[in-house]
Amino acid sequence: MSMNTFGHLFRVTTWGESHGPALGATVDGCPPGIQIDEAQLQHWLDKRKPGQNKFTTQRREPDAVKILSGVFEGQTTGTPVQLMIENTDQRSKDYGDIVEKFRPGHADITYWQKYGIRDYRGGGRSSARETAARVAAGGLARAALAALAPEVRITGYMTQVGPHGIDRANFDWDQIEQNPFWTPDSAAAAHWADYLDGLRKEGNSVGAVIEVVARGVPAGLGAPIYGKLDTDLAAAMMSINAVKAVEIGDGMAAAALTGVENADEISMGPDGPEYASNHAGGILGGISTGQDIVVRFAVKPTSSILTTRKTITKSGEAAEIITKGRHDPCVGIRAVPVAEAMMACVILDHILLHRGQIGGAVGETRGTIG
Repeated sequence: MSMNTFGHLFRVTTWGESHGPALGATVDGCPPGIQIDEAQLQHWLDKRKPGQNKFTTQRREPDAVKILSGVFEGQTTGTPVQLMIENTDQRSKDYGDIVEKFRPGHADITYWQKYGIRDYRGGGRSSARETAARVAAGGLARAALAALAPEVRITGYMTQVGPHGIDRANFDWDQIEQNPFWTPDSAAAAHWADYLDGLRKEGNSVGAVIEVVARGVPAGLGAPIYGKLDTDLAAAMMSINAVKAVEIGDGMAAAALTGVENADEISMGPDGPEYASNHAGGILGGISTGQDIVVRFAVKPTSSILTTRKTITKSGEAAEIITKGRHDPCVGIRAVPVAEAMMACVILDHILLHRGQIGGAVGETRGTIG
Protein backbone atom coordinates (compact mmCIF):
# COMPACT_ATOMS: atom_id res chain seq x y z
CA MET A 1 0.00 0.00 0.00
CA SER A 2 1.63 3.23 -1.16
CA MET A 3 0.48 6.88 -0.99
CA ASN A 4 0.67 7.30 2.78
CA THR A 5 2.52 10.63 2.55
CA PHE A 6 1.26 14.17 1.96
CA GLY A 7 2.98 17.54 1.66
CA HIS A 8 5.78 19.00 -0.49
CA LEU A 9 8.50 20.31 1.84
CA PHE A 10 6.74 19.61 5.15
CA ARG A 11 6.02 15.95 4.48
CA VAL A 12 3.93 13.72 6.73
CA THR A 13 3.83 9.94 6.46
CA THR A 14 1.33 8.19 8.74
CA TRP A 15 1.53 4.52 9.66
CA GLY A 16 -0.27 1.94 11.79
CA GLU A 17 -3.71 0.38 12.15
CA SER A 18 -6.69 0.80 14.45
CA HIS A 19 -6.05 -2.41 16.40
CA GLY A 20 -2.30 -2.75 15.94
CA PRO A 21 0.17 -2.13 18.76
CA ALA A 22 0.68 1.53 17.78
CA LEU A 23 0.24 4.14 15.09
CA GLY A 24 2.06 7.34 14.33
CA ALA A 25 3.63 9.75 11.89
CA THR A 26 7.05 10.43 10.44
CA VAL A 27 7.45 14.14 9.71
CA ASP A 28 10.22 15.14 7.33
CA GLY A 29 11.09 18.74 6.43
CA CYS A 30 10.29 20.44 9.71
CA PRO A 31 12.69 23.39 10.06
CA PRO A 32 15.34 23.08 12.78
CA GLY A 33 15.19 25.08 15.99
CA ILE A 34 11.43 24.78 16.55
CA GLN A 35 10.60 24.55 20.27
CA ILE A 36 8.52 21.42 20.84
CA ASP A 37 7.82 18.79 23.46
CA GLU A 38 5.31 16.01 23.99
CA ALA A 39 3.06 18.17 26.20
CA GLN A 40 2.58 20.65 23.36
CA LEU A 41 1.52 17.89 20.98
CA GLN A 42 -0.67 16.27 23.63
CA HIS A 43 -2.76 19.43 23.93
CA TRP A 44 -4.06 18.92 20.38
CA LEU A 45 -4.45 15.15 20.68
CA ASP A 46 -6.60 15.62 23.77
CA LYS A 47 -9.10 17.55 21.62
CA ARG A 48 -9.51 14.51 19.37
CA LYS A 49 -9.28 11.83 22.09
CA PRO A 50 -12.16 9.30 22.13
CA GLY A 51 -14.45 8.66 25.06
CA GLN A 52 -14.66 12.26 26.31
CA ASN A 53 -18.46 12.39 26.24
CA LYS A 54 -21.45 10.28 25.25
CA PHE A 55 -21.49 11.73 21.74
CA THR A 56 -18.20 10.07 20.74
CA THR A 57 -16.94 6.49 20.69
CA GLN A 58 -16.46 5.03 24.16
CA ARG A 59 -13.14 3.45 23.23
CA ARG A 60 -10.81 4.61 26.04
CA GLU A 61 -7.51 5.61 24.52
CA PRO A 62 -5.16 8.06 26.27
CA ASP A 63 -3.62 8.89 22.88
CA ALA A 64 -0.33 9.64 24.62
CA VAL A 65 2.18 10.76 21.99
CA LYS A 66 5.89 9.96 22.18
CA ILE A 67 8.63 11.77 20.25
CA LEU A 68 11.16 9.15 19.16
CA SER A 69 13.50 11.18 16.97
CA GLY A 70 14.26 14.55 15.43
CA VAL A 71 14.16 16.57 18.68
CA PHE A 72 17.15 17.39 20.90
CA GLU A 73 17.05 19.50 24.05
CA GLY A 74 13.51 20.61 23.27
CA GLN A 75 14.16 21.73 19.68
CA THR A 76 13.74 20.14 16.28
CA THR A 77 17.06 19.26 14.65
CA GLY A 78 15.91 19.35 11.02
CA THR A 79 15.98 15.56 10.78
CA PRO A 80 12.82 13.40 10.56
CA VAL A 81 10.57 13.63 13.61
CA GLN A 82 9.05 10.28 14.54
CA LEU A 83 5.81 10.40 16.54
CA MET A 84 4.21 7.32 18.09
CA ILE A 85 0.85 6.73 19.78
CA GLU A 86 0.27 3.35 21.38
CA ASN A 87 -3.11 1.60 21.15
CA THR A 88 -4.20 0.41 24.58
CA ASP A 89 -7.96 -0.26 24.44
CA GLN A 90 -8.50 -2.49 21.41
CA ARG A 91 -11.41 -4.94 21.54
CA SER A 92 -10.83 -6.95 18.37
CA LYS A 93 -13.37 -9.60 19.44
CA ASP A 94 -16.13 -7.06 18.68
CA TYR A 95 -15.33 -7.54 14.99
CA GLY A 96 -15.46 -11.35 14.89
CA ASP A 97 -18.84 -11.29 13.13
CA ILE A 98 -17.54 -9.32 10.14
CA VAL A 99 -14.57 -11.52 9.24
CA GLU A 100 -16.49 -12.83 6.23
CA LYS A 101 -18.91 -9.91 5.72
CA PHE A 102 -18.55 -6.40 4.34
CA ARG A 103 -20.02 -3.44 6.20
CA PRO A 104 -22.20 -1.31 3.89
CA GLY A 105 -20.82 2.21 3.50
CA HIS A 106 -17.39 1.14 4.73
CA ALA A 107 -14.05 0.61 2.97
CA ASP A 108 -14.13 -3.13 3.77
CA ILE A 109 -15.25 -4.15 0.30
CA THR A 110 -12.95 -1.84 -1.68
CA TYR A 111 -9.87 -2.82 0.34
CA TRP A 112 -10.73 -6.45 -0.37
CA GLN A 113 -11.32 -5.78 -4.08
CA LYS A 114 -8.00 -3.92 -4.41
CA TYR A 115 -5.63 -5.87 -2.16
CA GLY A 116 -7.28 -9.26 -1.67
CA ILE A 117 -6.74 -8.91 2.08
CA ARG A 118 -8.11 -6.63 4.77
CA ASP A 119 -7.70 -6.05 8.48
CA TYR A 120 -11.27 -6.45 9.72
CA ARG A 121 -10.36 -5.37 13.27
CA GLY A 122 -11.84 -1.91 13.38
CA GLY A 123 -11.13 -1.36 9.71
CA GLY A 124 -7.36 -1.46 10.07
CA ARG A 125 -5.79 1.34 8.03
CA SER A 126 -9.18 2.67 6.88
CA SER A 127 -10.22 3.42 10.46
CA ALA A 128 -10.61 7.03 11.57
CA ARG A 129 -8.14 6.15 14.33
CA GLU A 130 -5.42 6.85 11.75
CA THR A 131 -6.23 10.55 12.13
CA ALA A 132 -4.65 10.64 15.60
CA ALA A 133 -1.28 10.58 13.84
CA ARG A 134 -2.30 13.55 11.68
CA VAL A 135 -3.25 15.55 14.76
CA ALA A 136 0.17 14.86 16.28
CA ALA A 137 1.85 16.02 13.06
CA GLY A 138 -0.45 19.03 13.00
CA GLY A 139 0.73 19.94 16.49
CA LEU A 140 4.29 20.04 15.19
CA ALA A 141 3.14 22.18 12.24
CA ARG A 142 1.46 24.62 14.65
CA ALA A 143 4.68 24.94 16.64
CA ALA A 144 6.57 25.75 13.43
CA LEU A 145 3.89 28.27 12.43
CA ALA A 146 4.18 29.94 15.83
CA ALA A 147 7.86 30.55 15.06
CA LEU A 148 7.61 31.43 11.35
CA ALA A 149 4.19 33.10 11.09
CA PRO A 150 2.94 33.83 14.64
CA GLU A 151 -0.04 35.83 13.38
CA VAL A 152 -1.66 32.69 11.90
CA ARG A 153 -4.58 31.31 13.93
CA ILE A 154 -6.43 28.16 12.90
CA THR A 155 -9.88 27.33 14.28
CA GLY A 156 -12.31 24.60 13.30
CA TYR A 157 -15.94 24.17 14.31
CA MET A 158 -19.12 22.33 13.37
CA THR A 159 -21.81 24.22 11.47
CA GLN A 160 -24.32 21.43 10.84
CA VAL A 161 -25.36 18.07 12.28
CA GLY A 162 -27.69 16.13 10.03
CA PRO A 163 -30.26 18.65 8.74
CA HIS A 164 -29.71 21.03 11.67
CA GLY A 165 -27.40 23.98 11.03
CA ILE A 166 -26.18 26.85 13.17
CA ASP A 167 -27.65 30.34 13.16
CA ARG A 168 -24.74 32.52 12.01
CA ALA A 169 -26.31 35.44 13.82
CA ASN A 170 -25.35 33.59 17.03
CA PHE A 171 -21.73 33.05 15.96
CA ASP A 172 -19.40 33.41 18.96
CA TRP A 173 -15.74 32.37 18.71
CA ASP A 174 -15.59 32.00 22.48
CA GLN A 175 -18.34 29.35 22.46
CA ILE A 176 -16.41 26.88 20.30
CA GLU A 177 -14.52 25.23 23.17
CA GLN A 178 -17.44 25.48 25.59
CA ASN A 179 -19.51 22.59 24.21
CA PRO A 180 -18.84 19.00 23.03
CA PHE A 181 -19.60 19.85 19.39
CA TRP A 182 -17.01 22.60 18.85
CA THR A 183 -19.77 24.88 17.57
CA PRO A 184 -19.92 28.68 17.80
CA ASP A 185 -23.69 28.61 18.36
CA SER A 186 -24.64 27.62 21.93
CA ALA A 187 -28.33 27.27 21.03
CA ALA A 188 -27.47 24.81 18.26
CA ALA A 189 -25.28 22.84 20.68
CA ALA A 190 -28.21 22.33 23.05
CA HIS A 191 -30.46 21.16 20.20
CA TRP A 192 -27.80 18.85 18.77
CA ALA A 193 -27.32 17.19 22.15
CA ASP A 194 -30.94 15.99 22.23
CA TYR A 195 -30.90 15.04 18.56
CA LEU A 196 -27.70 12.98 18.76
CA ASP A 197 -28.71 11.33 22.01
CA GLY A 198 -31.80 9.98 20.29
CA LEU A 199 -29.81 8.65 17.34
CA ARG A 200 -27.24 7.08 19.65
CA LYS A 201 -29.91 5.19 21.57
CA GLU A 202 -31.42 3.97 18.28
CA GLY A 203 -28.05 2.56 17.17
CA ASN A 204 -27.99 5.02 14.29
CA SER A 205 -25.62 7.78 13.11
CA VAL A 206 -25.66 11.03 11.14
CA GLY A 207 -23.37 13.23 9.06
CA ALA A 208 -22.13 16.76 9.67
CA VAL A 209 -20.49 19.85 8.17
CA ILE A 210 -17.22 21.22 9.56
CA GLU A 211 -15.72 24.61 8.80
CA VAL A 212 -12.08 25.51 9.46
CA VAL A 213 -10.74 29.06 9.22
CA ALA A 214 -7.13 30.22 9.07
CA ARG A 215 -6.84 33.87 10.14
CA GLY A 216 -3.72 35.98 9.73
CA VAL A 217 -2.44 34.06 6.72
CA PRO A 218 -0.19 36.32 4.61
CA ALA A 219 -0.90 37.03 0.97
CA GLY A 220 1.11 35.14 -1.62
CA LEU A 221 0.91 31.50 -0.52
CA GLY A 222 0.24 29.01 -3.29
CA ALA A 223 1.22 28.93 -6.95
CA PRO A 224 -0.69 29.01 -10.24
CA ILE A 225 -2.13 26.02 -12.06
CA TYR A 226 -0.89 22.85 -10.30
CA GLY A 227 0.48 24.28 -7.06
CA LYS A 228 -2.67 26.03 -5.90
CA LEU A 229 -3.17 26.49 -2.18
CA ASP A 230 -6.82 25.51 -2.50
CA THR A 231 -5.86 22.37 -4.44
CA ASP A 232 -3.75 21.15 -1.55
CA LEU A 233 -6.32 22.20 1.05
CA ALA A 234 -9.09 20.36 -0.80
CA ALA A 235 -6.94 17.23 -1.10
CA ALA A 236 -5.96 17.40 2.57
CA MET A 237 -9.55 17.68 3.77
CA MET A 238 -10.86 15.09 1.33
CA SER A 239 -8.27 12.62 2.64
CA ILE A 240 -9.91 12.69 6.09
CA ASN A 241 -12.04 9.61 6.76
CA ALA A 242 -15.73 9.94 5.82
CA VAL A 243 -15.34 13.28 4.00
CA LYS A 244 -17.48 13.40 0.84
CA ALA A 245 -17.36 17.06 -0.20
CA VAL A 246 -15.06 20.07 0.23
CA GLU A 247 -15.76 23.77 -0.37
CA ILE A 248 -13.53 26.86 -0.39
CA GLY A 249 -15.25 30.13 0.53
CA ASP A 250 -18.82 30.14 -0.74
CA GLY A 251 -18.16 26.86 -2.50
CA MET A 252 -21.21 25.38 -4.22
CA ALA A 253 -23.30 28.39 -3.23
CA ALA A 254 -21.20 30.53 -5.60
CA ALA A 255 -23.01 28.88 -8.52
CA ALA A 256 -26.18 30.75 -7.54
CA LEU A 257 -24.49 34.17 -7.45
CA THR A 258 -24.07 36.71 -10.21
CA GLY A 259 -20.68 38.16 -11.07
CA VAL A 260 -21.65 41.40 -9.36
CA GLU A 261 -22.53 39.54 -6.16
CA ASN A 262 -19.54 37.19 -6.17
CA ALA A 263 -16.64 39.57 -6.94
CA ASP A 264 -14.96 40.70 -3.71
CA GLU A 265 -14.44 44.43 -4.24
CA ILE A 266 -10.96 45.78 -3.42
CA SER A 267 -9.81 49.07 -1.96
CA MET A 268 -6.46 50.24 -0.65
CA GLY A 269 -6.24 50.50 3.12
CA PRO A 270 -3.50 51.79 5.39
CA ASP A 271 -1.90 48.34 5.66
CA GLY A 272 -2.53 47.05 2.14
CA PRO A 273 -5.46 45.83 0.06
CA GLU A 274 -8.85 45.51 1.80
CA TYR A 275 -11.78 43.46 0.55
CA ALA A 276 -15.45 44.28 0.96
CA SER A 277 -16.37 40.57 1.24
CA ASN A 278 -14.78 37.12 1.16
CA HIS A 279 -16.77 34.95 -1.23
CA ALA A 280 -13.46 33.53 -2.51
CA GLY A 281 -12.50 32.14 0.89
CA GLY A 282 -9.19 33.99 0.96
CA ILE A 283 -7.77 32.43 -2.22
CA LEU A 284 -7.70 33.79 -5.80
CA GLY A 285 -5.99 31.95 -8.64
CA GLY A 286 -4.69 29.43 -6.13
CA ILE A 287 -2.86 32.15 -4.16
CA SER A 288 -3.82 33.52 -0.73
CA THR A 289 -5.14 37.09 -0.65
CA GLY A 290 -4.38 37.85 3.00
CA GLN A 291 -8.02 37.39 3.99
CA ASP A 292 -9.30 34.58 6.18
CA ILE A 293 -8.97 31.22 4.47
CA VAL A 294 -12.29 29.42 4.81
CA VAL A 295 -12.64 25.69 4.09
CA ARG A 296 -15.76 23.64 4.66
CA PHE A 297 -16.39 19.92 4.30
CA ALA A 298 -19.15 17.36 4.77
CA VAL A 299 -18.72 14.01 6.48
CA LYS A 300 -21.07 11.11 5.91
CA PRO A 301 -22.79 9.23 8.76
CA THR A 302 -20.68 6.65 10.60
CA SER A 303 -20.90 3.40 8.61
CA SER A 304 -20.57 1.13 11.65
CA ILE A 305 -24.06 1.11 13.19
CA LEU A 306 -26.15 -1.16 15.39
CA THR A 307 -28.96 -1.33 12.84
CA THR A 308 -29.32 -4.43 10.63
CA ARG A 309 -28.23 -3.86 7.02
CA LYS A 310 -28.10 -6.14 4.00
CA THR A 311 -24.68 -7.10 2.62
CA ILE A 312 -22.71 -9.94 1.06
CA THR A 313 -19.95 -12.24 2.23
CA LYS A 314 -16.50 -12.60 0.67
CA SER A 315 -17.85 -15.55 -1.30
CA GLY A 316 -20.71 -13.42 -2.66
CA GLU A 317 -23.56 -14.85 -0.58
CA ALA A 318 -26.37 -12.61 0.68
CA ALA A 319 -26.17 -11.79 4.38
CA GLU A 320 -27.25 -9.35 7.08
CA ILE A 321 -24.93 -7.46 9.39
CA ILE A 322 -24.96 -5.48 12.63
CA THR A 323 -21.67 -3.83 13.50
CA LYS A 324 -20.77 -4.24 17.14
CA GLY A 325 -18.08 -2.24 18.88
CA ARG A 326 -17.75 1.37 19.99
CA HIS A 327 -18.41 4.00 17.36
CA ASP A 328 -19.18 7.70 17.02
CA PRO A 329 -22.83 8.56 16.36
CA CYS A 330 -21.41 11.56 14.47
CA VAL A 331 -17.79 11.45 13.29
CA GLY A 332 -17.94 15.18 12.61
CA ILE A 333 -17.24 15.98 16.26
CA ARG A 334 -13.76 14.46 16.31
CA ALA A 335 -13.11 15.56 12.72
CA VAL A 336 -12.77 19.17 13.93
CA PRO A 337 -9.26 18.85 15.44
CA VAL A 338 -8.25 16.71 12.45
CA ALA A 339 -9.33 19.50 10.08
CA GLU A 340 -7.32 22.01 12.09
CA ALA A 341 -4.26 19.75 11.89
CA MET A 342 -4.54 19.33 8.12
CA MET A 343 -4.96 23.09 7.67
CA ALA A 344 -1.84 23.71 9.79
CA CYS A 345 0.23 21.22 7.79
CA VAL A 346 -0.82 22.70 4.44
CA ILE A 347 -0.33 26.34 5.47
CA LEU A 348 3.14 25.59 6.87
CA ASP A 349 4.06 23.60 3.77
CA HIS A 350 3.12 26.54 1.54
CA ILE A 351 4.98 29.04 3.69
CA LEU A 352 8.12 26.91 3.26
CA LEU A 353 7.48 26.61 -0.50
CA HIS A 354 6.99 30.36 -0.80
CA ARG A 355 10.19 31.15 1.06
CA GLY A 356 12.08 28.72 -1.13
CA GLN A 357 10.80 30.19 -4.41
CA ILE A 358 10.28 33.88 -3.66
CA GLY A 359 12.39 34.65 -0.61
CA GLY A 360 12.12 38.37 0.12
CA ALA A 361 10.78 39.37 -3.31
CA VAL A 362 7.17 40.48 -2.98
CA GLY A 363 4.58 42.38 -4.96
CA GLU A 364 4.01 46.09 -4.43
CA THR A 365 0.74 45.73 -2.54
CA ARG A 366 1.75 42.76 -0.36
CA GLY A 367 3.60 42.43 2.89
CA THR A 368 6.55 40.10 3.20
CA ILE A 369 6.30 36.48 4.29
CA GLY A 370 8.80 34.91 6.64
